[in-house]
Amino acid sequence: MRPVTRRQADHHAARSAATVAQVMSTLQRLLDAGEAFSEISVQRILEEAGVSRATFYAHFQSKSDVLVRLTNDLRQSLLALAQQWDPPAGPDKLAEFFENVIKIHRAHQSVITAVREAAAYDPTVDDFYTADLEGFDETALRSLLSDQAAGLTPDDLDAVSASRIIVWGGAQAIAHHIRVDEGSGDTVFARELAQIWWHGAYRRPS
Repeated sequence: MRPVTRRQADHHAARSAATVAQVMSTLQRLLDAGEAFSEISVQRILEEAGVSRATFYAHFQSKSDVLVRLTNDLRQSLLALAQQWDPPAGPDKLAEFFENVIKIHRAHQSVITAVREAAAYDPTVDDFYTADLEGFDETALRSLLSDQAAGLTPDDLDAVSASRIIVWGGAQAIAHHIRVDEGSGDTVFARELAQIWWHGAYRRPS
């Protein structure tokens, strides 16, 4: 039989996890309903989640902290997809990769919108938002330099500039596409993005 203190610790951990989940699901629901992150106050979250302010701050540093933790599933999905990044496989594989990126972004659209909004004025969220793009930028740069060394990409390509343009510009383009297209154009958009990456950088004519 486990000691009482262990049972108490387990009970406390379960309650703590339930509180965290309740607060996060509340913010998710408000964002999914179309509310802007900047307009959602901590007090609103407390009322909707049914938790006290002391309880909230015992688990989260701020409203932005809730948002950052809410993106965990998104990050895991993108990290798993990043393992499939293989530019030398050709434009068709790139198009498939980008279509999967768009699919993941659509599934987390409300959270991504909130992150992009908060990143403009909250350094904590900005650091979180840019970290993945910086990592992808580094991956793209390495692959471009590798292809240049192999003679597959022209020597006159500035790999640093090219990787920044295609990664950061591509992220902006995907975000805009999702806002203005209901989904019917995802395949075509992914194909065009892949063709631009492939012929504009990876296999740019000499």
